[in-house]
Amino acid sequence: MYDGFLTDVDGIKVGHGQDERAGTGLSLAIFEEGFSCGVDVRGSAPGTRETDLLKAENLVDKVHGIVLAGGSAYGLDAASGLMKFLGENNIGMDVTVCKVPIVVSAVIFDLSVGDPFVRPDLQMAYDAAKNASFKDSSLGNIGGGCGASVGKILGNDFAMKSGLGQSSLKINNLVVSSMVILNAFGDIFDYEKGKQIAGVYDRKNKKFLSTLNLYEKANSDYNAFNRATNTTISLVATNADLTKASCNKVSQMAHDGYARSINPVHTMFDGDTIFTAASGKVKADISLVGMMAAKSISRSIANAIYASKSSYGLYAHEDIK
Repeated sequence: MYDGFLTDVDGIKVGHGQDERAGTGLSLAIFEEGFSCGVDVRGSAPGTRETDLLKAENLVDKVHGIVLAGGSAYGLDAASGLMKFLGENNIGMDVTVCKVPIVVSAVIFDLSVGDPFVRPDLQMAYDAAKNASFKDSSLGNIGGGCGASVGKILGNDFAMKSGLGQSSLKINNLVVSSMVILNAFGDIFDYEKGKQIAGVYDRKNKKFLSTLNLYEKANSDYNAFNRATNTTISLVATNADLTKASCNKVSQMAHDGYARSINPVHTMFDGDTIFTAASGKVKADISLVGMMAAKSISRSIANAIYASKSSYGLYAHEDIK
């Protein structure tokens, strides 16, 4: 079921921090030597930091860290903790007078699960960075996945617990891996097994309900923000030799993994975002990397569901088998 992790790509450290009582946390990746990086944002309610610099025409072409956090817009503060850690360790872009760490970030909305007044912050990210490892196998209710949930059109009484998922693929010397914080509005499917594994769950009748069918019957003034809000954020990593523009393309293709495994996806209530970071060690075809990224994303989504445990009053996949 669990078939690899983000750190299968050499040169990446991964760390996590969470407040289990409050139901929020963060996960981060560190690239001490700097990785090429791109992004593609498809959801219409994103919370992001420094994504403009990832446009192909802009100057900076390497990043040194990525933070995937809870806390909605408040969680963007956490990136400062990773910047502080990297700066203290002389990691960053050399601007002559000092080194400036380039840290990008995206956040999910998890404020409705635990304590909305506790969010990932500078200190949580700093501590996670200090404890980051080149070998990480974390899954489920950890880091940015601590307060994640899915299937929220009817609110938390019908939603299910989700979390953090990882996977990786290898073809010869080429490695493509991913880490997903799954916090979707829609229903979740194991694409490779062809079945639904999470979503809107009717506990009384012990069955899934269709988000699409429920939405079709919703009142014209329906507002998902009155229920719970969402966003799935991810990092694809690879040892492929990719430019920033190529990383943007891989991120674009990786969203196919979302479309295969989340229905509906990229809604007005989601801020779906995928970063791609590349170490530049192996020559590879961009399209192949993109195909592998989409497959890895789908697997990481399924793994996020399989690994999550019931909490905060939310059922998990293991509770409905």
